[in-house]
Amino acid sequence: MDRFQKLALAALLAVLLLLFVGAIVRASGSGLGCPDWPTCWGKLIPPTSAEQIDFNKIDLGKFQRKAARHGRDPDSMTLESLRGEFNPVHTWVEYVNRLCSMPVGIFTLVLMVAAFRRKGKCADIRWMSLLAFLLVLVNAELGRRVVLSGLKPGVITVHMALAILLLCVLVYVFWRGCRVPEKRLLEGDWSKRTWFLGLGVFILTVAEGVMGAQVRELTDELALIPGSGERSAWIGTLEESGVYLVHRSFSWLIVLGTAGLMVCARRSLPHGLNWLDKGIGGLVGALLIMGVLLARVGVLPVVQVLHVGAAALLVTLLFYWLLVTRVEGV
Repeated sequence: MDRFQKLALAALLAVLLLLFVGAIVRASGSGLGCPDWPTCWGKLIPPTSAEQIDFNKIDLGKFQRKAARHGRDPDSMTLESLRGEFNPVHTWVEYVNRLCSMPVGIFTLVLMVAAFRRKGKCADIRWMSLLAFLLVLVNAELGRRVVLSGLKPGVITVHMALAILLLCVLVYVFWRGCRVPEKRLLEGDWSKRTWFLGLGVFILTVAEGVMGAQVRELTDELALIPGSGERSAWIGTLEESGVYLVHRSFSWLIVLGTAGLMVCARRSLPHGLNWLDKGIGGLVGALLIMGVLLARVGVLPVVQVLHVGAAALLVTLLFYWLLVTRVEGV
């Protein structure tokens, strides 16, 4: 792995980490943890207690407007209520989320500059690195709108779809970044159907991820409704949504497709399954277990976070599998 590949890998890991931390923000309800920007409660380093905040300098109108966007009554926001509701955990979760967004921008910018300085015929790497940087800028703006829009339906879904596209672009840059990109040859009568089965599983996984973002919008809306009850009671409400039912049932297609892919790959790969194939199979199994917990036990925050992180990693590995795997004679 050369320096350019290491840089691409760093950018890719930074995006995966940001997706994971972003899921923690949403699942923990820390969206109001830092109400101002670029400071947090008027400080460069977030406070750990209400005593560290000078509430006389707080712009109450800004808090009220943000509370309204999050579905709360703005008139209920007073300086005393802010003092009583201050949550250092929410504050630091949101602040860490902000910090995690910085390496993504830095790494993709440096990656783009490094790509355009590379010698040789690397036009595809240059333009894909540029696309990655542009996607970061667009998604950063869209992330801002996710907050400003008050979680309007569709905004989070587009935000997640662009994040998935960014992952795929960075995976491609990482794969093509070396002089001789990694390749694995599928041999025998099962070679073509194995590759196309992998493509099918990838498409199904992306579609499942987009629907998962829509389900996440539904859970965010439930969290804003007074008296919506505990998370364990949300399942009945979610089952009234067609998107949730399709998302839940769709997962079995991915499980069956992945099982078929493992069988076909074992027959087609001369050296059998490697870490990539086993990683894909393991992630699908883990996602199935987490999906059952979310559907049968309740919308548990920890499981919800792990579900999002594992899904993002699965998309990454599946796309890399498609890039490195080749059909004999094609």
